[in-house]
Amino acid sequence: MAKSFEKLAYNSLNDFVYGSAPNPVKCKNGMVIGGGEIYPELNFTLPPMEVTASTMPEIKEIYTEMINGVLKRAKELYATGLVVEFEMLPEMTLVPEWGIEISNLLRNAMFEYEAKYGLKSALRSTPGDVREFKRPPLMRSGEIFDNLLRTIEGSAKGGADFIAIESTGGKEIHDDALVNADLTKVIFALGVMGTRDMKFLWEHIVRIAGENGSQAAGDTACGFANTAMVLAHKGFIPNVFAAVVRVASVARTLAAYEAGAVGPNKDCGYEGVYCKAIAGVPIAMEGKSAACAHLSAVGNIAAAVADLWSNESVTPVRLLSDIAPVVSIEQLIYDCRLMNVAKQKGYSITFRDLLADSDSKWDPQAYILRPDVVMDLSKELVKAKTPFLKTKAGAKLAIDAIRKAVANNEVLIAEREKNWLDIMDNQVAAIPDDEEKFWHEIKGELDLDTFIPAEYDLK
Repeated sequence: MAKSFEKLAYNSLNDFVYGSAPNPVKCKNGMVIGGGEIYPELNFTLPPMEVTASTMPEIKEIYTEMINGVLKRAKELYATGLVVEFEMLPEMTLVPEWGIEISNLLRNAMFEYEAKYGLKSALRSTPGDVREFKRPPLMRSGEIFDNLLRTIEGSAKGGADFIAIESTGGKEIHDDALVNADLTKVIFALGVMGTRDMKFLWEHIVRIAGENGSQAAGDTACGFANTAMVLAHKGFIPNVFAAVVRVASVARTLAAYEAGAVGPNKDCGYEGVYCKAIAGVPIAMEGKSAACAHLSAVGNIAAAVADLWSNESVTPVRLLSDIAPVVSIEQLIYDCRLMNVAKQKGYSITFRDLLADSDSKWDPQAYILRPDVVMDLSKELVKAKTPFLKTKAGAKLAIDAIRKAVANNEVLIAEREKNWLDIMDNQVAAIPDDEEKFWHEIKGELDLDTFIPAEYDLK
């Protein structure tokens, strides 16, 4: 049943902290995400290698070594609980049996550690959105789509606690829009194509997860706003542009919760802080302890209101101490241990604000993650009546917030980026509020060979 979020999940900024969410998620083993404690979420992946039927025995050995090493170290450090995410490589969703087999392998190892040692854990199974492997993509039918749904079903049946995905609806237009810093097309890709695809896809995920004993967790704008973040880091687009894209992506990620997902949101979805403020769902976040996977300007602030603290992903490269996944779980456990003790001693607001204040001045992408900024912008976002209007409003609110912060010397941006605030403002102002009118106005500027309009209910 569709949900509508017309007011914030919080009445006070003081309640908007890490480790606690208005709508916590309880696992079958009693572990509660967002119930007062922040837990580590560990993600790992294969080294560069082919994924084929002939390499599957070796692949299973690698995953077995990684999960056993991680669980062993978590037990040794007296972890009170942890989440493991299995992000499937594309081949593991294209051939559902492979992804399901590894998902079950991981969950069984976790069950064993819980039975033997009392180590509570939960598995997030994340099939790849392989629909984009056919060009132009078939988003709603066909063998690839069927295999995606089969992978979700099999993972849920095998014991995965959470089902997530990094969906890609709208990337056909969004990728070029980012490279060209074209906010008009970004808003179309996110607010029209992306939100429509999210509604369709997440209605399926919620149903399948529920029918098979799992919980539909959440999505991420990784392929959209994180791509913008990386492009900005490399100097290809302005930091302010990437920051605006992040807030514009909120409506797209929120669509999973409107369709019935319950959280925790995906770690690479930094826009999850807005979803937590609006929908009250617990969220995973990543920052400094995910530097093994990518660099960012949000290393501390990302943890400010997190409920799970993630390393993003790492391969089993052998370091001086151990393989990298074991190193990552140690780092995450210590991070969470410190945050939980601060919370137990009554310092969660102080700790949250230290995390935010230490980053927010140095990059607009960090500034728009400030808890106070998130709350202020979310209050206005919920007033927008449709996902498309939320997307447009998100961009405008971000531009205005950054402009005000620059004027008050609360955030630093390069001199050459200041005129981009005006450029983006003008682009947003020219977009009509009527979704269909927007589609017919922009249609002539789009490469219609890259996507199938009917797959997005566009006529």
